[in-house]
Amino acid sequence: MEIDFSHYNILVVEDSELNRYVLREILERESFHVFPASGASAAFEFLQKERVDLILMDVMMGVTNGYELTQQLKAMDEYKHIPVIFITNLRSPEDIVRGFDSGGVDYIPKPFNRKELLQRVKHQIRILASNETIAKQTEELKAAIKNRDSMYAILAHDLRSPISSLKMIFNILAVKAEEENNGYSAMVNTGNDIAEQLFSVLDNLLKWTKSSLGILSFIPQQIDFKDMILGVVETLQPSANLKNINLDLDLQQGLEIFFDVDIMKSILRNLLINAVKFSHEDSVVKLTLHQDGDWAIVEVIDSGIGMSAPAQEQLHKQIFRHDAVTAMGEKGTGMGLWVVSHFIHAHQGEFFFESEENVGSRFGFKVKLSAGDLSV
Repeated sequence: MEIDFSHYNILVVEDSELNRYVLREILERESFHVFPASGASAAFEFLQKERVDLILMDVMMGVTNGYELTQQLKAMDEYKHIPVIFITNLRSPEDIVRGFDSGGVDYIPKPFNRKELLQRVKHQIRILASNETIAKQTEELKAAIKNRDSMYAILAHDLRSPISSLKMIFNILAVKAEEENNGYSAMVNTGNDIAEQLFSVLDNLLKWTKSSLGILSFIPQQIDFKDMILGVVETLQPSANLKNINLDLDLQQGLEIFFDVDIMKSILRNLLINAVKFSHEDSVVKLTLHQDGDWAIVEVIDSGIGMSAPAQEQLHKQIFRHDAVTAMGEKGTGMGLWVVSHFIHAHQGEFFFESEENVGSRFGFKVKLSAGDLSV
């Protein structure tokens, strides 16, 4: 990596006028900008006026020695990032260790060896240049990711409305086809299932990207939990019918929660779609709602293909990363369940699951009941 040393300022803190002159001559021949200071007060005066990239610090000075001055600089937020190289004729291991302990990054013995001096100075400048490059690339990557997420959010938002309309059309056609018994019922239900899955993917993508960008709005309101669940089940019934899966509901009445309606629908839809997707034909998916103290608990239980222990461990790593928005693995695996886990926890709830390979799975969550239901 080619470095233009003329872009870097070096402050030389040295009480010997001769040493300041020698250091300045050596470094300026390599195109560095060099600024001399005879002691602590001159050093601070210059630091307040100019940007400094590297400090060459004499150890044995007047009132304040180099170790003490370096410790003062490292204690100040505006200067603690500046690397300090000590220039000293103290060469005992104790003195060298003391220099590193006070915040120095290297040392140069006196009398100066020109090649060694330049090698050590240039090494620190290369580290600075590398860090600057990394910081710049990091900012560019963050901007690219933000732009990508913005594009995802726009696409998902623009596609969500027509897919939602398509779902409604298929629902109407499904009812008509069944009433007229014209042989198109299975085909219409298949189209409805495809539209439902597309809508779910776009809905998850929209929530993921908006959450990533910090622009997702939460609008909680009072919800009759049983009525909401019945509404979601009705929209997913055609998908269950395709595999002749019976949706067995055991829903306690009278439970209300204070939650964002759109997000709760997404949570329920994701759990039911997963259960139907991984269930065998002619089987049962059970959905329960009941109260446990201050909590409303929802469980979706299937007797489908289940998950192996390694698959469960991988899923757990993907969906329980609350330090990061992006919890998807390869090919977007787990985005729907990440939506469930992320937003249940965002509403101070709890998400859980258990599974056994070739036996089935149980996914569920608990959320706080509204105050009016706590005495039930």
